[in-house]
Amino acid sequence: MTVAATEEVLIVPGYQGSGESHWQCWLHAQLPASRMLDDVDWHKPVLADWAEKVREEIALATQPLWIVAHSFGCLATAVAVVDRPQSVAGVIFVAPADPERFNLLGLGSVDSPRLEVRTLADVLRHKPLEVPGLLIASENDPWLTLEKAQYWATIWGLELHNAGHVGHINTESGFGPWPQLLDILSLQQNRYVSTAASIPGIEHRMSRGRGSLLAKVRRHTRTQLSLVPAGA
Repeated sequence: MTVAATEEVLIVPGYQGSGESHWQCWLHAQLPASRMLDDVDWHKPVLADWAEKVREEIALATQPLWIVAHSFGCLATAVAVVDRPQSVAGVIFVAPADPERFNLLGLGSVDSPRLEVRTLADVLRHKPLEVPGLLIASENDPWLTLEKAQYWATIWGLELHNAGHVGHINTESGFGPWPQLLDILSLQQNRYVSTAASIPGIEHRMSRGRGSLLAKVRRHTRTQLSLVPAGA
């Protein structure tokens, strides 16, 4: 395995989190300088909440970092990265969840003429992430078809890697220790060495305030919340 070009790695779990036997926990143990996203309600996939936590972790980085995300964590990461591309050296999205299966408050779509955003796909069809990286997909993932994986890889500007018939690439499909991922991460890091010197020097180029994607997600989330009946 080649030497990693970037030490800092943020690991972002997906819906329902990553248990001790999950490959993400194994990866965290293999990379001393890595950290796992926490302080998230793993059973409530609310895009604005998750994306804010990812963006906070990006802000703590002392150098542009790599992000390795799984499932719904990929969607939250996509929102955070769009607002902070110069702080991210690259991403590896593993088995992203289908944005069409979620609305801004969680699982399910919404049919309301008052909403501009009915599924997360409506908000995630934005410009490319503007960071290098890889989307690892499966031919029989119950959460995202290979065809849709190719679509989102194109939208985000990522390369697609077909891992074969490997389900959702989680514990249930046999992914605990995953040495191949270390090789993939190392190769990606060495291929895309960031030219950014430090986080403070690039802060002025980051999207923030009302113009950021996260701000737009928050506004749409408040609109959807206003349509939820009291006591629901």
